[in-house]
Amino acid sequence: MSPSAKPVAVAGFGAVGRALVARLAARGDQVRVVQRVDPKSLPQGATFASCDVEDASSTAQALEGAGTVVCAVGLPYRADVFTRVWPVVMRNLLEACARTNARFVFADNLYMYGPQTAPLTEDMPLTDYGAKPRARAEITRLWREAHAAGRVRACAVRASDFYGPDVPTSVVSTMGVQRLLAGKAALAPYPVNHPHAQTYVPDFARALVSLIDAPDDAYGQAWHVPNAPALPLREVLDLAADLIGVRRRITVLPQALLPLLGLFSGDIRELKEMRFQWDRPYLVDASKFAGAFWSDATPLDQGLRATIAFYRDA
Repeated sequence: MSPSAKPVAVAGFGAVGRALVARLAARGDQVRVVQRVDPKSLPQGATFASCDVEDASSTAQALEGAGTVVCAVGLPYRADVFTRVWPVVMRNLLEACARTNARFVFADNLYMYGPQTAPLTEDMPLTDYGAKPRARAEITRLWREAHAAGRVRACAVRASDFYGPDVPTSVVSTMGVQRLLAGKAALAPYPVNHPHAQTYVPDFARALVSLIDAPDDAYGQAWHVPNAPALPLREVLDLAADLIGVRRRITVLPQALLPLLGLFSGDIRELKEMRFQWDRPYLVDASKFAGAFWSDATPLDQGLRATIAFYRDA
């Protein structure tokens, strides 16, 4: 595809936003990073617009003139924040898109399906389980309704747990690779023996670009990012240790201690309602996306090598 004639505005410049902006800028797109804080550095050609996505006026001003808006916003991992802030952010972004006729692409996760026993597919019903999954289900309804009403051409691209270079929220990247490089045991905050889909962040960025480039008939629906074959976290961390050249060592946080540790750590406390992601196989069916776009997800060993190289240099 040729570079977009109108700017692509990327709300949020975390791991996914950085990977997406780099990919778009590299092919010559006009890219506008939208968030509260001016990033320390941007790829050549990318610009910045200060914006508070919790404020409707600020959001509308920052997104003025954009052809596509990508929501790569990350919020603190707290149930109360998800419940209170996500609907506000989604409404503000959708309203800004409606005003400027911009298309909307949501860099989404898989929480809205809640506990499942089969591989996740895009047509599964939205859950009412748990605060964080329920909040993601609510904002899914918001973009679906905006699309169905003809207000905004909207879609979602959904990824599983992240890993890759420069991904500070990743168990594999920071609790695994980074600790192994430092001569420490990898730390697993949950059981490690069930197959669990991992999304390589550069693949997520590639999938988002596929929807940015896609015709309007790809909108109004959700798409799952292709992943390498799912392995148990233990095997992923063992492979990382082998690639680094250190002894395989994993410290698994005892689940019986979670209630006690939750008294001292908000992040640990927030894991309780998400146990369905690791107390059973957590698999993702991306055949729909593969049939429409591409299926060659980055092999796990290749993604881990890039992750190791990043943290070794850092």
